[in-house]
Amino acid sequence: MDELQGFAWDDRYLLGHAVMDDTHREFVELVDALLTVDAEQLESALDAFARHAEAHFEQENRWMEMDGFPARDCHVDEHNKVLASVRDVQDELANGNVQLVRDLAVALMEWFPAHADYMDSALSTWLVKHSHGGRPLVFRRSGSQA
Repeated sequence: MDELQGFAWDDRYLLGHAVMDDTHREFVELVDALLTVDAEQLESALDAFARHAEAHFEQENRWMEMDGFPARDCHVDEHNKVLASVRDVQDELANGNVQLVRDLAVALMEWFPAHADYMDSALSTWLVKHSHGGRPLVFRRSGSQA
């Protein structure tokens, strides 16, 4: 098996909504674990990711429902597709399919930046506008890719 590459946090993922940014940091850490832990730890890492994803997406879904976010249906649909994939992979892992967990992690690593850039940044802007009357401020450290 090839050397596993991890998934590292980058300040380009910051959206200017503190709770969302903290949740996204945890998302990246848990996907990184799916990519890098030993096979014996995969079940535990996948279960931790599944719990996180359910809470993460439910939190965002509540925000969208509460504030009447216009792109809610599309955003919720993406969340539901990810959760369905995670559940399918949990079933496959129970049948011994370790590689599928790694494949899921790679897919999540590829999916997350665009989802954050388009869907979550729009939600962050919407939330901050409705709560503070302006746009989110984002401060990135030197050397981030954004």
